[in-house]
Amino acid sequence: MQNNIFSGLFVGQNLVTLKEVDSTNTFVKNILAKSEPVPEGTVIMAEDQVAGRGQQQNKWFSTKGESLTFSLLLKPSFLPLNRQFELTCAISLGIYDALLPLVGPSLKIKWPNDIYVGNQKLGGVLIENQVQGGVIKNSIIGIGLNVNQTCFPDWVPNAVSLRQILHTDYDLKALLFEICSRIEHWYLKLKVGNSSQIKAAYHQILYWANIPGKFKAHDTIFEGVITGVNANGQLEVMQNTNLKVYNLKEIEFLNKN
Repeated sequence: MQNNIFSGLFVGQNLVTLKEVDSTNTFVKNILAKSEPVPEGTVIMAEDQVAGRGQQQNKWFSTKGESLTFSLLLKPSFLPLNRQFELTCAISLGIYDALLPLVGPSLKIKWPNDIYVGNQKLGGVLIENQVQGGVIKNSIIGIGLNVNQTCFPDWVPNAVSLRQILHTDYDLKALLFEICSRIEHWYLKLKVGNSSQIKAAYHQILYWANIPGKFKAHDTIFEGVITGVNANGQLEVMQNTNLKVYNLKEIEFLNKN
Protein backbone atom coordinates (compact mmCIF):
# COMPACT_ATOMS: atom_id res chain seq x y z
CA MET A 1 0.00 0.00 0.00
CA GLN A 2 1.16 3.50 -0.82
CA ASN A 3 0.90 6.21 1.81
CA ASN A 4 0.28 9.75 0.57
CA ILE A 5 0.07 12.88 2.66
CA PHE A 6 -3.35 14.43 2.21
CA SER A 7 -4.51 17.70 3.70
CA GLY A 8 -7.22 15.88 5.65
CA LEU A 9 -7.04 13.90 8.86
CA PHE A 10 -7.84 10.43 7.59
CA VAL A 11 -9.77 10.32 4.30
CA GLY A 12 -7.19 9.37 1.68
CA GLN A 13 -4.26 8.99 4.04
CA ASN A 14 -4.14 5.34 3.01
CA LEU A 15 -4.21 5.29 -0.80
CA VAL A 16 -4.02 2.17 -2.95
CA THR A 17 -3.55 2.73 -6.69
CA LEU A 18 -4.43 -0.16 -9.00
CA LYS A 19 -3.38 -0.46 -12.64
CA GLU A 20 -6.58 -2.33 -13.57
CA VAL A 21 -9.58 -3.65 -11.68
CA ASP A 22 -13.12 -4.74 -12.50
CA SER A 23 -14.69 -2.44 -9.90
CA THR A 24 -13.08 -0.55 -7.03
CA ASN A 25 -16.16 -1.14 -4.87
CA THR A 26 -15.89 -4.88 -5.48
CA PHE A 27 -12.17 -4.74 -4.66
CA VAL A 28 -12.92 -3.16 -1.28
CA LYS A 29 -15.69 -5.67 -0.54
CA ASN A 30 -13.34 -8.56 -1.32
CA ILE A 31 -10.73 -7.23 1.13
CA LEU A 32 -13.34 -6.80 3.85
CA ALA A 33 -14.70 -10.31 3.20
CA LYS A 34 -11.26 -11.70 4.09
CA SER A 35 -11.49 -9.91 7.46
CA GLU A 36 -8.35 -7.95 6.66
CA PRO A 37 -8.04 -4.72 8.68
CA VAL A 38 -8.78 -1.71 6.49
CA PRO A 39 -8.47 1.74 8.08
CA GLU A 40 -11.40 4.10 7.78
CA GLY A 41 -10.73 6.62 5.04
CA THR A 42 -8.87 4.15 2.82
CA VAL A 43 -9.11 5.05 -0.89
CA ILE A 44 -8.78 2.58 -3.74
CA MET A 45 -8.03 4.38 -7.02
CA ALA A 46 -8.06 2.59 -10.38
CA GLU A 47 -6.10 3.73 -13.41
CA ASP A 48 -8.38 1.48 -15.47
CA GLN A 49 -11.76 0.25 -14.21
CA VAL A 50 -13.14 -2.28 -16.69
CA ALA A 51 -16.49 -3.12 -15.10
CA GLY A 52 -17.59 -0.04 -13.21
CA ARG A 53 -21.12 0.08 -11.85
CA GLY A 54 -23.67 2.76 -11.15
CA GLN A 55 -26.96 2.77 -9.31
CA GLN A 56 -29.27 -0.25 -9.79
CA GLN A 57 -26.56 -2.22 -11.63
CA ASN A 58 -26.16 0.39 -14.36
CA LYS A 59 -22.79 0.30 -16.11
CA TRP A 60 -20.32 3.13 -15.61
CA PHE A 61 -18.11 4.06 -18.58
CA SER A 62 -14.54 5.17 -17.94
CA THR A 63 -11.48 5.70 -20.08
CA LYS A 64 -8.07 4.44 -18.96
CA GLY A 65 -5.97 7.23 -17.53
CA GLU A 66 -8.61 9.87 -18.28
CA SER A 67 -11.32 9.18 -15.71
CA LEU A 68 -11.20 9.50 -11.96
CA THR A 69 -12.53 6.22 -10.56
CA PHE A 70 -12.09 5.36 -6.90
CA SER A 71 -13.76 3.94 -3.82
CA LEU A 72 -13.65 5.26 -0.30
CA LEU A 73 -14.24 3.21 2.86
CA LEU A 74 -16.06 4.87 5.75
CA LYS A 75 -17.35 3.31 8.96
CA PRO A 76 -20.37 5.42 10.02
CA SER A 77 -21.53 3.20 12.88
CA PHE A 78 -22.73 6.39 14.59
CA LEU A 79 -25.45 6.86 11.94
CA PRO A 80 -28.80 5.11 12.50
CA LEU A 81 -30.06 3.09 9.54
CA ASN A 82 -33.11 5.31 9.14
CA ARG A 83 -30.77 8.28 8.55
CA GLN A 84 -28.41 6.68 6.05
CA PHE A 85 -29.45 9.13 3.30
CA GLU A 86 -27.64 11.83 5.27
CA LEU A 87 -24.40 10.07 4.32
CA THR A 88 -25.40 10.37 0.66
CA CYS A 89 -25.94 14.10 1.23
CA ALA A 90 -22.55 14.53 2.92
CA ILE A 91 -20.69 12.70 0.13
CA SER A 92 -22.53 14.69 -2.56
CA LEU A 93 -21.70 17.97 -0.82
CA GLY A 94 -18.02 17.06 -0.59
CA ILE A 95 -17.80 16.36 -4.31
CA TYR A 96 -19.81 19.49 -5.09
CA ASP A 97 -17.50 21.71 -3.01
CA ALA A 98 -14.41 20.29 -4.74
CA LEU A 99 -15.80 20.87 -8.23
CA LEU A 100 -17.60 24.19 -7.74
CA PRO A 101 -14.47 26.38 -8.14
CA LEU A 102 -13.80 24.65 -11.47
CA VAL A 103 -17.21 24.67 -13.15
CA GLY A 104 -19.23 27.33 -11.34
CA PRO A 105 -22.92 27.57 -10.40
CA SER A 106 -24.20 25.36 -13.23
CA LEU A 107 -22.99 22.47 -11.07
CA LYS A 108 -25.86 20.58 -9.39
CA ILE A 109 -26.59 17.27 -7.69
CA LYS A 110 -29.25 15.26 -9.49
CA TRP A 111 -31.10 13.14 -6.94
CA PRO A 112 -29.81 11.09 -5.36
CA ASN A 113 -26.12 11.69 -6.10
CA ASP A 114 -25.34 12.22 -9.78
CA ILE A 115 -23.04 15.15 -10.56
CA TYR A 116 -24.49 17.40 -13.27
CA VAL A 117 -23.25 20.49 -15.08
CA GLY A 118 -26.21 22.07 -16.79
CA ASN A 119 -28.12 19.11 -18.23
CA GLN A 120 -25.08 16.89 -18.69
CA LYS A 121 -23.69 14.24 -16.35
CA LEU A 122 -20.17 14.79 -15.09
CA GLY A 123 -20.06 11.93 -12.61
CA GLY A 124 -21.88 9.58 -10.32
CA VAL A 125 -21.72 7.91 -6.94
CA LEU A 126 -22.55 4.36 -5.83
CA ILE A 127 -22.82 3.85 -2.06
CA GLU A 128 -23.01 0.29 -0.75
CA ASN A 129 -23.61 -0.10 2.98
CA GLN A 130 -22.78 -3.22 4.97
CA VAL A 131 -25.09 -3.51 7.96
CA GLN A 132 -24.38 -5.50 11.11
CA GLY A 133 -26.41 -5.52 14.30
CA GLY A 134 -28.65 -2.70 13.13
CA VAL A 135 -25.78 -0.29 12.40
CA ILE A 136 -23.76 0.57 9.30
CA LYS A 137 -20.51 -1.30 9.83
CA ASN A 138 -18.94 -0.27 6.51
CA SER A 139 -19.90 2.14 3.78
CA ILE A 140 -18.17 1.68 0.44
CA ILE A 141 -18.48 4.83 -1.65
CA GLY A 142 -17.65 4.44 -5.33
CA ILE A 143 -17.09 7.68 -7.23
CA GLY A 144 -16.62 8.13 -10.96
CA LEU A 145 -15.86 11.47 -12.61
CA ASN A 146 -15.29 12.29 -16.27
CA VAL A 147 -12.13 14.37 -16.21
CA ASN A 148 -9.99 14.33 -19.37
CA GLN A 149 -12.19 12.43 -21.85
CA THR A 150 -13.04 14.08 -25.14
CA CYS A 151 -15.55 11.54 -26.47
CA PHE A 152 -18.06 9.02 -25.16
CA PRO A 153 -19.78 5.98 -26.71
CA ASP A 154 -23.36 6.30 -27.97
CA TRP A 155 -24.75 4.25 -25.09
CA VAL A 156 -23.62 6.88 -22.57
CA PRO A 157 -26.29 9.63 -22.71
CA ASN A 158 -25.70 13.28 -21.76
CA ALA A 159 -22.13 12.72 -20.56
CA VAL A 160 -19.61 15.55 -20.27
CA SER A 161 -16.07 15.88 -18.93
CA LEU A 162 -14.12 18.66 -17.25
CA ARG A 163 -11.89 18.69 -20.35
CA GLN A 164 -14.89 19.38 -22.59
CA ILE A 165 -16.19 22.13 -20.33
CA LEU A 166 -12.95 23.95 -19.56
CA HIS A 167 -10.68 22.92 -22.46
CA THR A 168 -7.79 21.94 -20.25
CA ASP A 169 -6.51 18.72 -18.69
CA TYR A 170 -6.56 18.08 -14.96
CA ASP A 171 -4.27 16.05 -12.75
CA LEU A 172 -6.35 13.13 -11.51
CA LYS A 173 -4.63 12.72 -8.16
CA ALA A 174 -4.76 16.44 -7.38
CA LEU A 175 -8.50 16.35 -7.98
CA LEU A 176 -8.77 13.18 -5.88
CA PHE A 177 -6.96 14.87 -2.98
CA GLU A 178 -9.33 17.82 -3.07
CA ILE A 179 -12.44 15.62 -3.17
CA CYS A 180 -11.18 13.54 -0.24
CA SER A 181 -10.54 16.67 1.81
CA ARG A 182 -14.00 18.08 1.10
CA ILE A 183 -15.76 14.77 1.80
CA GLU A 184 -13.95 14.53 5.12
CA HIS A 185 -15.16 18.02 6.03
CA TRP A 186 -18.82 17.09 5.55
CA TYR A 187 -18.43 13.61 7.02
CA LEU A 188 -17.08 15.08 10.24
CA LYS A 189 -20.05 17.47 10.35
CA LEU A 190 -22.31 14.45 10.03
CA LYS A 191 -20.43 12.66 12.79
CA VAL A 192 -20.95 15.48 15.29
CA GLY A 193 -24.66 15.74 14.51
CA ASN A 194 -24.98 18.65 12.08
CA SER A 195 -27.75 16.86 10.19
CA SER A 196 -29.96 19.89 9.63
CA GLN A 197 -27.09 21.88 8.09
CA ILE A 198 -26.19 18.98 5.79
CA LYS A 199 -29.76 18.44 4.60
CA ALA A 200 -30.31 22.16 4.04
CA ALA A 201 -27.08 22.47 2.04
CA TYR A 202 -27.99 19.42 -0.06
CA HIS A 203 -31.41 20.85 -0.93
CA GLN A 204 -29.81 24.12 -2.03
CA ILE A 205 -27.75 22.35 -4.72
CA LEU A 206 -30.43 19.91 -5.90
CA TYR A 207 -30.94 19.68 -9.66
CA TRP A 208 -34.36 21.00 -10.76
CA ALA A 209 -35.32 22.01 -7.23
CA ASN A 210 -38.30 24.40 -7.14
CA ILE A 211 -38.39 24.56 -10.95
CA PRO A 212 -41.45 23.34 -12.91
CA GLY A 213 -40.54 20.34 -15.00
CA LYS A 214 -41.91 17.37 -16.89
CA PHE A 215 -41.48 13.88 -15.45
CA LYS A 216 -42.44 10.31 -16.20
CA ALA A 217 -43.49 7.82 -13.54
CA HIS A 218 -45.38 4.54 -13.84
CA ASP A 219 -45.84 5.13 -17.60
CA THR A 220 -47.48 8.50 -16.97
CA ILE A 221 -46.05 11.85 -18.06
CA PHE A 222 -46.86 14.76 -15.76
CA GLU A 223 -45.73 18.23 -14.73
CA GLY A 224 -44.47 18.85 -11.25
CA VAL A 225 -41.98 20.66 -9.03
CA ILE A 226 -39.26 19.01 -6.93
CA THR A 227 -39.64 20.34 -3.40
CA GLY A 228 -36.94 18.27 -1.73
CA VAL A 229 -35.94 14.85 -0.45
CA ASN A 230 -37.47 13.30 2.67
CA ALA A 231 -35.67 11.60 5.55
CA ASN A 232 -35.96 8.23 3.80
CA GLY A 233 -34.15 9.54 0.74
CA GLN A 234 -37.28 9.64 -1.41
CA LEU A 235 -37.70 12.44 -3.95
CA GLU A 236 -40.61 14.76 -3.17
CA VAL A 237 -42.48 16.17 -6.16
CA MET A 238 -45.48 18.48 -5.96
CA GLN A 239 -48.12 17.67 -8.60
CA ASN A 240 -50.81 20.34 -8.59
CA THR A 241 -51.62 20.36 -4.87
CA ASN A 242 -50.53 16.78 -4.14
CA LEU A 243 -47.11 15.89 -2.80
CA LYS A 244 -45.84 12.59 -4.24
CA VAL A 245 -42.73 10.66 -3.19
CA TYR A 246 -40.57 8.42 -5.36
CA ASN A 247 -37.87 5.83 -4.84
CA LEU A 248 -34.87 5.40 -7.11
CA LYS A 249 -35.83 4.35 -10.65
CA GLU A 250 -39.51 5.16 -10.09
CA ILE A 251 -39.30 8.58 -11.76
CA GLU A 252 -37.63 9.90 -14.90
CA PHE A 253 -36.65 13.52 -15.59
CA LEU A 254 -37.83 14.63 -19.04
CA ASN A 255 -37.36 18.38 -19.41
CA LYS A 256 -37.76 21.66 -17.59
CA ASN A 257 -40.64 23.95 -18.53
